[in-house]
Amino acid sequence: MPSVPRSRLLLSLAAMLLVLPHGVLAHAVIVSAQPASGATIDTSAVAIRLRFNSRIDHARSRLKLRAPDGAEQALTPATDTPADEIDAQARTLSPGAWHLQWQVLSVDGHITRGDIPFNVR
Repeated sequence: MPSVPRSRLLLSLAAMLLVLPHGVLAHAVIVSAQPASGATIDTSAVAIRLRFNSRIDHARSRLKLRAPDGAEQALTPATDTPADEIDAQARTLSPGAWHLQWQVLSVDGHITRGDIPFNVR
């Protein structure tokens, strides 16, 4: 059986890595957010929806709200959302500046986190 030169083998491996879907190798990055960063909401009930560029592990992902007075409240993510999305409902928000703090575990095993400021009128 003829042996394959090592350089040819490495070149083939590199070519295969280039054609893999980029979502498989990428961290979870927000594609869209509701509420949007800096948004002003006119109601005390807020539907939260974060969509990412890749699948996330819902069981290990977290959402938390920080109120204008600094108090924090954990949100319970919905269980029936698409694999690239995390949704929750926030009720009875008082007027002022709020922060949605999120943390997700992407399928590549990396944790991504962020903060989305918004206002309630």
